[in-house]
Amino acid sequence: MDLLNQINSREALCALNAQQLEQLCEELRQFLVQNVAKTGGHLAANLGIVELTVAIERVFDTSKDRLLFDVGHQSYVHKILTGRREAFSTLRTFGGISGFPKPSESVCDAFVAGHASSSVSTALGMARARTLQKQDYHVIALTGDGAMTGGLAYEGLNDAGESNEPLIVILNDNGMSITPNVGGISQHLSVIRTRPGYFRLKKVYRSVTNAVPGGKAVYRFSHKLKERWKRMLLGSTFFEEMGFQYYGPVDGHNLKRLEYMLELAKKSERPVLLHVLTKKGKGYAPAEENPDVFHGIGSFDPVTGKPACGSEPTFSDTFGKTLCALAREDEKVCAITAAMVNGTGLTDFRAEFPERCFDVGIAEGHAVAMAGGLAKQGMIPVVAVYSTFLQRAYDMLLQDVAMQNLHVVFAVDRAGLVGEDGETHQGVFDINYLRSVPNMQVLCPANQAELETMLRKAVLSMDGPVAVRYPRGGDGKLTQVAQSPVLREGGDITLVGYGKLINEILDAAALLEADGVSAEVVKLPSVKPIDMAAIAASVRKTGRLLIAEEAVCIGCAGKEIAATLRMQGIVVPTALVNIGDRFVPHGAVSDLYKMLGLDAASIAKKAREVLHEA
Repeated sequence: MDLLNQINSREALCALNAQQLEQLCEELRQFLVQNVAKTGGHLAANLGIVELTVAIERVFDTSKDRLLFDVGHQSYVHKILTGRREAFSTLRTFGGISGFPKPSESVCDAFVAGHASSSVSTALGMARARTLQKQDYHVIALTGDGAMTGGLAYEGLNDAGESNEPLIVILNDNGMSITPNVGGISQHLSVIRTRPGYFRLKKVYRSVTNAVPGGKAVYRFSHKLKERWKRMLLGSTFFEEMGFQYYGPVDGHNLKRLEYMLELAKKSERPVLLHVLTKKGKGYAPAEENPDVFHGIGSFDPVTGKPACGSEPTFSDTFGKTLCALAREDEKVCAITAAMVNGTGLTDFRAEFPERCFDVGIAEGHAVAMAGGLAKQGMIPVVAVYSTFLQRAYDMLLQDVAMQNLHVVFAVDRAGLVGEDGETHQGVFDINYLRSVPNMQVLCPANQAELETMLRKAVLSMDGPVAVRYPRGGDGKLTQVAQSPVLREGGDITLVGYGKLINEILDAAALLEADGVSAEVVKLPSVKPIDMAAIAASVRKTGRLLIAEEAVCIGCAGKEIAATLRMQGIVVPTALVNIGDRFVPHGAVSDLYKMLGLDAASIAKKAREVLHEA
């Protein structure tokens, strides 16, 4: 890492010659592999854009020019080259640097990014602000071909193309989002990839006409005819039709060529789309061979690429296994996912039932609306989606599913705290927005055995929209299906919770018992509807109440429980332990529990305060 360790400024980066730049790119890849092997993170995408990021940082000054990432998990090289190399060993750890762009870390991070397809819209806003304020800087949106499967990307492109605002959209085309891309746009891009010689021909033509007397007039005269020839022979690109000046495709691993094209785009006075071809995982054989595995990965052996420790079955695995069984029993069962077949556990389902598995790309709104159509016509669609990604389809939840009380099952993965991905991915809002939807029912399994039971019930026995929410990873200490809402008898205080957090609540009850306090633990299988009878019976006995949940405070289940008890005339000392009104940073879930007061020790401490109030 001799050369990389010397790059402490943009000036130092710009001073490197071609041979040194080649060495730098190799060192960057080694640095990424060595560090991500320890911390985990998004590796394959970052290995694929090393040369592209180096070129961007040399052509543009990202402390002034605005670089927008889409999604943002591919910003590691940018972070390394903009003053965070020494802190990179803290990537995604509690108190360390984020795995996504974060302006509070560096002036070079233009905008928080964690979800797909929004970069062009944000970039256009910044470009318009620049024009209105008569300022001078460049705006660049770096988006992937996966993000181009989301409808928001086209809303931004449509407006940007008509705006005539100078901005640059770099399309990083590696043929994948997380898994291979699907849909018509992916096919269109594959056609564009087959014609890289066109732009070279265009440059030769222009240089020849400029070299002869009156050549510029000849160029202007022939330009319209040339454009007609191009459309006849090659067809226009989708982006040109939207108003962009299209450059590419360009080899995304040819640094000299990338810099030349970026300089060309930089001089344009209209919207430009630069199409760059890259290889996900480039330079590290395990990631090249399995880019989906190394998209987001935990710690691993950097030599072999194998996980540092054996993996246990996760909630996602159990979901996929159970859904396969249900599909064998009922041919109406089908699955929908938004570019997350592997992540949501649907790999085996797709292999066994390809005609009933629909990957719609990064288009959650479309996924939910399509599920409504399937349900209306008699199918049983199961939408497998991460908690924070389902936020993007709230309108469709209301309008296209719940309003008509259609039987759509939402398998809400990564519910609750997910840890290292941070603010953009913590699933702490689904309790609140799902509970606000009329007709919605929300089930909360605490372990994989309950997930199997509840998913079966949701698919085959229930009516209307049903959400089954479950966390990332595997089980805690509680691994059996609860036979009663009361998991532990007690007489001094009632502790209420749901989902995997019930493990911390049980541990808190054990800590209280050591102090001579008898805590009764009530587990909710559902947060809509809520089993108020079990809670009321317990609270009448103990006279004190604490409700803990991994959700923000507004609209949480605890507030409904407390209000309902009061309306029933049950007024007791009560504490609500939740996320509060905040976004949660990145870090191990255990560290976040302590910070938020959701670990066993903090819950027990809060319970003692309630006892003291009585």
